[in-house]
Amino acid sequence: MAEKFNMNGVIFLQNLIQTIEELAVKYAEALNAKTVERVEEMQGDDNSHYLIYQVLGITDQEGNLIDLYQNKGRFLYKYAGSFLEEAAILCFQYKFPQAKKEKVENTLGSRPRTFEIDCLVENNAYEIKWRDATTDGDHITKEHTRVKVIQGHGYKPIRIMFYYPNRGQAIKIQKTLETLYLGVNGEYIYGDAAWEYIKSTTDVDLKQILTNIAEKKQKERGL
Repeated sequence: MAEKFNMNGVIFLQNLIQTIEELAVKYAEALNAKTVERVEEMQGDDNSHYLIYQVLGITDQEGNLIDLYQNKGRFLYKYAGSFLEEAAILCFQYKFPQAKKEKVENTLGSRPRTFEIDCLVENNAYEIKWRDATTDGDHITKEHTRVKVIQGHGYKPIRIMFYYPNRGQAIKIQKTLETLYLGVNGEYIYGDAAWEYIKSTTDVDLKQILTNIAEKKQKERGL
């Protein structure tokens, strides 16, 4: 272990890349296991609701595929978000070994009792999202409270979101959140700027690492 930390940094970076690759394998295997389990469960589902699908012009075959991919999609989004968050935190820990998750007391209400900071680096409190397509207005209220609480604890709220939503209402929510962050002297970074921020702040080109992993998987599948 000492060798990884005492060499000139190249070996340590190689170790980080290997760790992210192993993380990708772990999440891919977990996602596959979960979807296989759910597909098996669905074999015994009551499909009487297909009647309504039929009324709306959807065949039983189409209805089955819709239900199947709706379930797969839920798991995919969950695992994709968790993987990218964990990979980004690893990049911060590469540059800043003290980087960590942190919980702070909610000083503006009783629920929730605490708010979690995805990655705390000195006074920078990072909220890391792979994407956020929510259209729920309550999300703004909750996020406003969270950001104010974090600021009250002496930290700078910084939101990093790698993929911006496509739909109008979701975009409107994100623009409001951006205003909230800027209003407390925080930062709101998204899209290409998010990848560049990780690279310039941690010296790790996370997007290139993930691109290499994706290309390797495509080759393995013969695509």
